[in-house]
Amino acid sequence: MHQSHNAVTATMEEIGIGQAEDEVNNLLVKPEANGHPKVLVERTLFSQKHFDENFEAGSRPSPTVKQVIRKKLSKCKCSGVCLKRFIYSLFPFINIMKNYNIREDITGDIVSGLTVGIMHIPQGMAYGMLTTLPPVYGLYMSFFPVLLYFFFGSSKHVSMGTFAVACLMIGSAVSKGMDSLPGIITTTGLVSSVSENQTLTVNQTARNFTENQTETTTTKMSAADDISGMSPEELDLRLQFAMSVTFMVGAIQLIMGLFRLGFITVYLSDPLISGFTTGAACHVFTSQIKHVFGVQTARYSGVFKLVYTYRDFFTNIESTNIVTLLLSVVCVAVLYCTSRFINQNPKLKPKMFMPVPIELIVVVLGTVISYALNLENTHDVVVVSDIPTGLPVPNTKCFTRISSVISDAIALAIVIFAISISMGKLLAKKHDYEVDANQELMAYGISTVVSSFLSSAAPSASLSRSLVQERVGGRTQVAGLVSCCLLLVVLLAIGPYFRTLPNSVLASIIIVALRGMFLQVLDLKKLWRVSKIDFFVWIVAFVCTVLLDVDLGLGAAVVFNLLTVVCRSQRPYACLVGQMPGTDLYRDMNVYQEAREVPGVKIFRFEHSLFFVNTEHFRTLLYKNTINPRTLRIAQKKREAKMEKMKKKDLVIVGEEVPDVTIPADAFDMEIDSSGSVKIPIEMKPKAPLDVDFHTIIFDCSPWSFVDSMGVKVLSSVIGEYKAVGVKVILANCKAGIREMFQKTKFYDTLDHSNIYVSLHDAVIQALHLETPPLSIQADTSEHGASMADKDDSVEDYNLDFIDDESVKGKRKQGSKSSSTKA
Repeated sequence: MHQSHNAVTATMEEIGIGQAEDEVNNLLVKPEANGHPKVLVERTLFSQKHFDENFEAGSRPSPTVKQVIRKKLSKCKCSGVCLKRFIYSLFPFINIMKNYNIREDITGDIVSGLTVGIMHIPQGMAYGMLTTLPPVYGLYMSFFPVLLYFFFGSSKHVSMGTFAVACLMIGSAVSKGMDSLPGIITTTGLVSSVSENQTLTVNQTARNFTENQTETTTTKMSAADDISGMSPEELDLRLQFAMSVTFMVGAIQLIMGLFRLGFITVYLSDPLISGFTTGAACHVFTSQIKHVFGVQTARYSGVFKLVYTYRDFFTNIESTNIVTLLLSVVCVAVLYCTSRFINQNPKLKPKMFMPVPIELIVVVLGTVISYALNLENTHDVVVVSDIPTGLPVPNTKCFTRISSVISDAIALAIVIFAISISMGKLLAKKHDYEVDANQELMAYGISTVVSSFLSSAAPSASLSRSLVQERVGGRTQVAGLVSCCLLLVVLLAIGPYFRTLPNSVLASIIIVALRGMFLQVLDLKKLWRVSKIDFFVWIVAFVCTVLLDVDLGLGAAVVFNLLTVVCRSQRPYACLVGQMPGTDLYRDMNVYQEAREVPGVKIFRFEHSLFFVNTEHFRTLLYKNTINPRTLRIAQKKREAKMEKMKKKDLVIVGEEVPDVTIPADAFDMEIDSSGSVKIPIEMKPKAPLDVDFHTIIFDCSPWSFVDSMGVKVLSSVIGEYKAVGVKVILANCKAGIREMFQKTKFYDTLDHSNIYVSLHDAVIQALHLETPPLSIQADTSEHGASMADKDDSVEDYNLDFIDDESVKGKRKQGSKSSSTKA
């Protein structure tokens, strides 16, 4: 019994499949000579109203606010399943560890963790200098955020910690905060209070310094740049600004995560990010060039800070420390050659177990050489100085300067999120898993807020470390735990041994690491070829970032990027559409040379949604591609006035004479009145108004995703204007949302439902078969009917032009000519 039931089910399925195949085969006729099949469809001409009535159209789902809230609340059930789901979403590492395969994953995670941990040590110390804090605070950034991200992050391969652009922006915020304090920072690092009328900023002090340069001051770096000579009071002030901006960055990211604002990065396009990071790389390079030469420059902030910095640099170039410069050149050469010709060599890379940790090797050798030769005392080489051991004590410095860093925190929060999530999605796509942008915001926010209480500045994903972690074999964030263990050893025991490390070595590491960012300039050639707008977005982002400072440059670039969107929305492309010969397809006549305009019909396509921004542009392009009805109306009024004037002068105007024709009695339905005249309803092609060669305009609405009230208002206006001069307007391909808007705005009072069609071809056929009111023609007999039949044939030939089967054409012509006669 069971077998027979299965057999019947299988037979029914085969019958259903067979019927479907038959229906498809009925639409496909024998292929043409070029091997392409032909499609033959015979259906009723549909207006939108007729289509909706036949197929029972409904409306799009549009839940009310109450329904949305109720749906959201229905998910918040106090149950074990709901609580479990919440915990798993908040702590993604639980799911990751549940699927963790120790045998397959642990080896790769350990190797990649040690490799990335080795990279963290020199990069953390080097990038820590960019924050204007001692290098040890960069090591804190490489430890605490990585540990916290393990619990909350959804990416398995991203390496959190220090990143050049983020550290630079933190340093910029700290410098602006220090400049705003009423006091003078002396060259010895002491903060001395002065009265209000004696208040000077760091920038003002620096300017006075450059103007009144002496031999004793040129050999030392200013306190704004000499991190090693920083006093405890100044360090405390800098920590207050750095931790305040870090806390605010984390708070902003948490708020964005709670309100599901992960989509906000769509406004930061790839060209914008590329141009911005390249411009920021210029700032990073400039901040380190003085360490390479051992030259003193003040730290500036705001517009043209690079100009002022290079002015100071070239003013003091004569005071270059030769030993520092030679050490920097050797370090840059070794770092570049190893990275370029060994670590990035496509032939050697597959054979290497891990990249050569050249940064760590350079740091160790630089420390040993500096200690052995006593470079600090004998050659005045600036070194890292004392590095405290142990972990920092939790503090509340993050609450002290919040009001001064809000604007910097907003920009920094968005930049960190944009860079980190793009890196996370790139690696997730490569390894076939998903990264939740909103959960990433929560992870960044939590790790950043907690880190602000532990003297760790705002972390970001590092592009170089993330790629290394993935390439070496890292499988999960367990690699981050391994790197944290290595850094913990450094912080607790090894840190003080780096006391004699020259700052120029760390500066060399930063400069070489910027190579990848500077190479983004090569993207310009491709952008110019692909999109001129993206090219200028890149240029504007780069130039503004270089000239206006990092935060102002980002803001200006975002504004320009949005303006390009507004301009493209405000001035979209529009064209006239023509029919492709032998088809029912309609294409842009500027693109397809074979596309032909339908006689008497203009098909206008506006390739953007119609709303308040572009309504005037829509009207302008419509008039340009068709005719301005106002101009036509003026011409008609002048003609009418002229004719009226001629009538008053009793002038006779002779027009075209209608030839005497006879109408066969069997050609039309006729009614004979008592006077002997015959009333004949005649279907004729519509006649175009004077001075124009078309009688109908069809709007192709297929590109429109929505129309607002201003768009409907303009539509109603132009339809009324064309109607006044005898030109009919028809709409085609209107989406459901647009038709709902028409209903709400009572647009159908201007244009009836019957003038909206489901496709362009339906609209074109209807435009060519518009009915005119019945004509009273004094007829006796025959030849007129023949001529009218010829006109009908020409219309039918045009409409069936997309069907090449002559038998079908002939059959339809024969059917169209058959009619009944009433006497």
